[in-house]
Amino acid sequence: MTTPAEFEGAAAAPQAERPQAEGPPGRPDVPGARRPGGPLADGRDRLAELGRAARTPPGRLRLAGAVLAGLALLFGASAAWQAGARATAADQVVTHSRPLSRDASEIYRSLADADTTAATGFLLAGDEPAAVRKQYEDDLATAARLLTEAAGQAAAGSEAQRLIGSLNEQLPSYAGLVETARTDNRQGLPLGGAYLRHASGLMQNTMLPSAQRLVAVESARLDGDFAAAESLPWTALLLGAVTIGALLRYQLVLFRRTNRVVNPGLAAATLAVLTATVWLGAGGQASSSSLAAARTSGAGPLRVLGDARTQALQARAAENLNLVSRGASDTYTKRWQSVSEALGGRAGDAAAGGGAPQRAGGGTLDTAGKNAPSDAAVHLAKARTLFAAWDTRHAAAARSDQSGDYDSALKATVGLGGTDTTQAAFAAMDRELAAAAEAEEARFGTGTSGVAGGDEALAVGAAVLALLAATGTVRGIGRRLAEYR
Repeated sequence: MTTPAEFEGAAAAPQAERPQAEGPPGRPDVPGARRPGGPLADGRDRLAELGRAARTPPGRLRLAGAVLAGLALLFGASAAWQAGARATAADQVVTHSRPLSRDASEIYRSLADADTTAATGFLLAGDEPAAVRKQYEDDLATAARLLTEAAGQAAAGSEAQRLIGSLNEQLPSYAGLVETARTDNRQGLPLGGAYLRHASGLMQNTMLPSAQRLVAVESARLDGDFAAAESLPWTALLLGAVTIGALLRYQLVLFRRTNRVVNPGLAAATLAVLTATVWLGAGGQASSSSLAAARTSGAGPLRVLGDARTQALQARAAENLNLVSRGASDTYTKRWQSVSEALGGRAGDAAAGGGAPQRAGGGTLDTAGKNAPSDAAVHLAKARTLFAAWDTRHAAAARSDQSGDYDSALKATVGLGGTDTTQAAFAAMDRELAAAAEAEEARFGTGTSGVAGGDEALAVGAAVLALLAATGTVRGIGRRLAEYR
């Protein structure tokens, strides 16, 4: 049988006996005895002793085992940390960032819809249906509730908190101006229109830009969490490759010295680290693909669709307020033109017979249709058809208003019970957009379902396999050390 000295190299030859130098009286110079110099000298002695021990064959084995086991544990800790961070980010996307982004969009939509509905109710005056009044009140209540909930989620001192606080302060002022306008309108006072335009100016110029900024802030937070959740654990994967390489190289060294092909402990450690690395890479890539699909076919299209719904509301508000102003200003006519072009595309020449101007396309509705999944694209196609109908009816009402037939323009815009009014076309289009949003929300939920749980399983699995690898390394080196006893 080969002795340890034969396959680990010749052991150090016994040192020749040296004559002992004469020391101070009472202090014999005994090897290993503490020399004068205090703790610093003792520390140097211990280091020197450890260095000598590390240069012996058993010492080299212990050092190699410590390095390999440490690499395995470092890989496991890194894998568990990075996979855990991905799981936390994925959970943030589903339970925090996406709900906040959706609520911010809903705040914007509720405020814009309240402004539009207030103008509709003002135009109908004494004929205002209870449903219109209720919709206005529900919009304000929804905005107030979501602002309160968002305030509880916003970090202290953040821009989101500042925007939410500003909107909370302005909302009662807006509601007060609308109520004053309604009261004056019912009494036939001309100041009612001025109050309503002032309220709409507060909404359009101050509140909605703040709400839009809040949407941008929450969208940026959602993008950040998406990026963190999709990032592959490159540090852990690199450490896994290094650990596998080190284990394979040391097994090759042992093979050359001992001619033993397999060290069971080190082979098991290599297999455990290889499994953990492959699992971490494949699982991470799978969860990243799911999140990327949820972003491209869910969150992204939802954001574009939200823009389309708010532009439709802004166009509807401009249409109503133009009638409220009774031709005193062309502000709302210009706003209709700009917002409707953003929604449906640039307007060209009017069609023959005085119809709506031909749209060149390329607006938000077209963009939302290109990015939408198939189940949402059907609703968006209907929405584009309904927008064309709305556009045509708006052009007819505008011609009546310009010719001085205000009553016909009013009836074509907000006529009660009419199916051929701009209000009917707008409401039908908004329902189709809402149905498309539900389909895209479902696609987002499918893409993100289970991603956080999968990453948590990766973290636990990688940690367990790394512990097994460290244990295998210690046992494999331990068998070699036992041959020296």
